[in-house]
Amino acid sequence: MIISGIQKFTVLDYPDKTACIIFTPGCNFRCGYCHNPEFVLPVEIKKIQHSFFDEEPFFKFLEERKGKLDGVVITGGEPTLQPDLIEFMGRIQEKGFLVKLDSNGARPEILEKAYEAGVLDYVAMDIKTDAENYRQLVGDVGDPEQIKKSIALIMSSGIPYEFRTTIVKELHTPEIIENMAGMISGATHWFGQTFRPGHTLDPKYAAYQPYALSEMEGLREIVARHVDNAVIR
Repeated sequence: MIISGIQKFTVLDYPDKTACIIFTPGCNFRCGYCHNPEFVLPVEIKKIQHSFFDEEPFFKFLEERKGKLDGVVITGGEPTLQPDLIEFMGRIQEKGFLVKLDSNGARPEILEKAYEAGVLDYVAMDIKTDAENYRQLVGDVGDPEQIKKSIALIMSSGIPYEFRTTIVKELHTPEIIENMAGMISGATHWFGQTFRPGHTLDPKYAAYQPYALSEMEGLREIVARHVDNAVIR
């Protein structure tokens, strides 16, 4: 397992738990508004790969954090691209820590294997847009049918989960938000995140705009008609 970065402590990224965050390099999506291009684009990854490390220093770190951390958040890039992800998550659990996985949902077969192996304690999946616009936003790998399979797996797993969306004014109309909400109808949690302009994967998105907080509340109300708990953060 190659780790491209670590945040040693968070109380925000794993609900009601203390955790650390590890980042994995590489992503199969090309969302123009992504604010972590250094973990996504091969040319950018090469610039920082000298600082990457394998799992052994990480597990040494975990040993030192027993009793201080509840869990580990695995994010990216896209962690399901890592060939040894399931074994890695199992090893974390064996050390006595919970595992939260952040994923874009493009590889439901990996999620299914992880559920079958019992190595997930919480899953957060990004819902990028509605089914009609998925490929246009993230690239050809964004098959909406695969996205729907991941949504169904997550919602039927019995494992705590959340869906979340980074909302960009130029990309997410109220109609698209309505369609997205329909894709996850009956879900327990959805979080809307405000887009942060500036440092983006595609430079043209740096000038795109976030919604005002009052407008975000209107979008939240749309999702709340479909989801038990819809929250803006």
